Amino acid sequence: MSLRFHEIAERHHVIQNPITVEKLDIIGAACGFQPGMRLLDLACGRGELLTRWAAQYGIGGTGVDISAAFLKEARRRARERGVADRVTFVQADAGKYLDETPGEAGAYDVVSCVGATWIGGGTPGTLAIMRRALRDQRDGLLLVGDVYWARLPVPEAAYAAMGEESRAWTHGLLAALEMFQRAGFDLVQMSLANADNWDAYYAPQWRSVFAWLREHPDDPDHAALREWIDRNQRTYLAYEREYCGWGLFLLQPKLD
Repeated sequence: MSLRFHEIAERHHVIQNPITVEKLDIIGAACGFQPGMRLLDLACGRGELLTRWAAQYGIGGTGVDISAAFLKEARRRARERGVADRVTFVQADAGKYLDETPGEAGAYDVVSCVGATWIGGGTPGTLAIMRRALRDQRDGLLLVGDVYWARLPVPEAAYAAMGEESRAWTHGLLAALEMFQRAGFDLVQMSLANADNWDAYYAPQWRSVFAWLREHPDDPDHAALREWIDRNQRTYLAYEREYCGWGLFLLQPKLD
């Protein structure tokens, strides 16, 4: 998906992943936030996670995203929630942010990357990036939102529809646990999406895109976006809804 298509499809989303506010709050409580703690949210999108937890728990932090449109909304949410003095949003490549911004490595109590593990070339690489930002390499926390194959075996047609990168997704939750452990982390909490959560994420994308197509019949991207949304619907209904899982996974560095 191009960045522009992503911005159009999710222009009305509150949470840009297949998870509910209630499940997000479960994870927020498990983080044990205290006033003054700092969160780095890589690929923060429209800023719901950071601004929400800043308002709830009195934390501060930084959100990083490549999309100027999403960051404009994130800053609006920060002002609306009265946390603009405690959170900062930066337009940058989240995968390169720590390398390009002196002083950010080792500056955060919690680091999140929800639904964007492509920033590190896959989940293990993304976890390695996230860990560098932790202030406390013993008790700090990483929050990763990630897709996995929830139903096995996976048909070849599903790999073809979802793209070759989907072959690297973990095959079930046990495989996800083992991947986290190999990367040097314990899984200390999780919250998983169900089919209703997937529907609540994808169906509004369709509504947003079809409305945009009607409003912009002469846009140069009209035909390509129409092709993309048709493929999106078919892939979701044929394979993704049945075979794909998604979860928020809270991780802590292993002691042994």
